[in-house]
Amino acid sequence: MAGFDKRVYSYEEAMDGIESGMTVVAGGFGLCGIPENLISEIKRRGVKDLTVVSNNCGVDGFGLGVLLEDRQISRILASYVGENALFERQMLDGEIDVQLTPQGTLAEKLRAGGAGIPAFYTATGYGTPIGEGKEVREFNGRKFILEEGLIGDFAIVKGWKADHYGNVIYRKTARNFNPMAATAGRITVVEVEEIVEPGELDPDQIHTPGIYVDRLIQGTFEKRIEKRTVRES
Repeated sequence: MAGFDKRVYSYEEAMDGIESGMTVVAGGFGLCGIPENLISEIKRRGVKDLTVVSNNCGVDGFGLGVLLEDRQISRILASYVGENALFERQMLDGEIDVQLTPQGTLAEKLRAGGAGIPAFYTATGYGTPIGEGKEVREFNGRKFILEEGLIGDFAIVKGWKADHYGNVIYRKTARNFNPMAATAGRITVVEVEEIVEPGELDPDQIHTPGIYVDRLIQGTFEKRIEKRTVRES
């Protein structure tokens, strides 16, 4: 129900039901807009053999990177290995199954899954290793490969503001993969910086309607910067 109060008051309650072997869809891009406290709760629980769907896998010691430390992830679908040396080593050593996916394709796989679309055709990846073994069709003289939509057992999402009913607003570039991830979980858990009273959010500004959200928690965030650069004087 869109009007149901989605708030929970502990991270233990927020991630109740997660088990080893599940698929977790995680929002965020680099360290921007990542559900850092929900990730920490997954680490605390010690669940193993997870399949993770995310743009990347955090950095060493933060974000999804903390789940690599105890080898909690067995498979990841991502578009970017990034700045994570442990992720790179586990991938090269064959300790983790990595399915690299073009960034736009990954976003569409989540959007399609959340919309109940089982598969779609895209030209991206045709004629490359990405397209090997996938169905090919021709449209208007161009070749396209078939990609399947994605749904996770859990989706973990970071928002900026939400009301009690789980209507969520993201802030600027922290929106990134979060709206698609929010639709692509059998159970979607959102952590936000502020929860406001119903009616305080402008309906035209809501990015994720509460119908997609199962649990909502307010947290505090470290918000690390992946790379800090300044212009030379």
